[in-house]
Amino acid sequence: MEQLKILVVDDEPGIRSGVERILRNHTVSYPFMDVDYGFLCLEAASGEEALEIIEREHPDIVLLDNKLPGMKGMEVLEIIRQKGFDTTVAMITSYASLEIAVKATDDGAYDFIPKPFTPQELKASVDNIVKQLYLRRITSKMQQEGKRIRYQFLSIVSHELKAPLNAIEGYLQIIKERKLGENLSDYDQVVERSLARVNGMRGLIMDLLDFTKIRLEKKEEKIEMVDLYQRARLAVSTVGPMAIQKNVKIHLNAAENLKIEADPSDIDIIFNNLLSNAVKYNVEEGEVWLTVADDNPGIRISVRDTGIGMNEEDISTLFNEFVRIKNVKTQDITGSGLGLSIVKKITDLYGGKIDVKTCPDKGSEFTVFLPGK
Repeated sequence: MEQLKILVVDDEPGIRSGVERILRNHTVSYPFMDVDYGFLCLEAASGEEALEIIEREHPDIVLLDNKLPGMKGMEVLEIIRQKGFDTTVAMITSYASLEIAVKATDDGAYDFIPKPFTPQELKASVDNIVKQLYLRRITSKMQQEGKRIRYQFLSIVSHELKAPLNAIEGYLQIIKERKLGENLSDYDQVVERSLARVNGMRGLIMDLLDFTKIRLEKKEEKIEMVDLYQRARLAVSTVGPMAIQKNVKIHLNAAENLKIEADPSDIDIIFNNLLSNAVKYNVEEGEVWLTVADDNPGIRISVRDTGIGMNEEDISTLFNEFVRIKNVKTQDITGSGLGLSIVKKITDLYGGKIDVKTCPDKGSEFTVFLPGK
C-alpha cells in the first residue's frame, strides 16, 4: 500500500482531527489500480502555515478552508496555482456561495465540499480525487512508456463503462418488475436516464477509438482529396440532434469544391469534436458558426459559439488528455476529456496549428489551420 499525503488546512482543531480520524484507516482501491492508497494526514491552522508545509512536504491533496485567520483560503489557492505546486485542492468551507465556488474552480480547485460533511461525503470526495490523481499519473506514464501502459489504460476505461452499465441494469430491473406501477408514462424518466447513460458510453467509446488511432498507432496511408464542404455538411447533420435538444442553431459557411489532401476520418473527427463541444457548452437558444475557408497555401476551420466560455488560465491545459474544465457551469455536462486532445494530435500530424479565443459568458472560437501541399 502506498500513502498519499493529505494536508488539512482549517483553523478549527475539531475539523482537522475529525478528518484525520475519518481517513486514518481509509483505503482507496479500484479494480484498475495496481496499488491501494492510504493517507498520511498533515495539519495547518493558517494559510501561511499551509504554504510552508506545501513547500516542504509536497502533499498530494490539500483540503483547504476558505475562512482562515490572516491569509484566506482563496489567497492560498491562488498562490498554489501561480507557483505550480503539484497538488490537488478541494475547498472545504461552511461559507459556500456561487461566487466563491466559481472563483475557486477558476483558480484550480478540483472539488468543493461544504461543511458540515459526513464521513461518507468526505470519503467519496477523496476517493474521486485519488482516482483523478491516478489517471493523471497514468497519462504521464503513457507519454513515456508506450505500449505497456495501453492495457492499463483500457482497464481504466472498462471501469468507467461499468458504472453506467450497472445503472442501466438497475433501471431495466425497475421496468421489468413494474416497481412504478402499470402506467407507462411513470417510466419516462427511467427511460430518459438510461438513454443518457447509453449516450455517455457511446461518446466515451468513440473518443477512445479516436484516441487509440491517433495516439497508439502509426498513421496509415489513407490520404485522398477530401471535399471539405461535404464533410462539413455531414458533421452539421451528425451534431444536429444534439443542437435541437438545446435549441442551438448551427450556421455553415463553407465554399463548395474546397478540398484538401487528408484522411477523411481525420477531417470528420476535427469537425465533429469542435462542433459537439460548441453545442454542449453553449447556452439555451445559442448559436454556432462553422466556417471553412481557403487560407493559401492551406485551409482554415473555425468554430465559434455563444456559450459559457472559459478563463484564459484554462487554455494552458485545455488540449491535454482527460482534461475537462470543472466549474459550477460545467458540472452537469458529460464528456471524456479526450476530444480536444485528439483534435490537437491530428492537427500536429498534418503540421498545422490550433488556436482558441474565449471570454467567460460570451463564448469561444476554435480555429484549426491545416497546411496544403
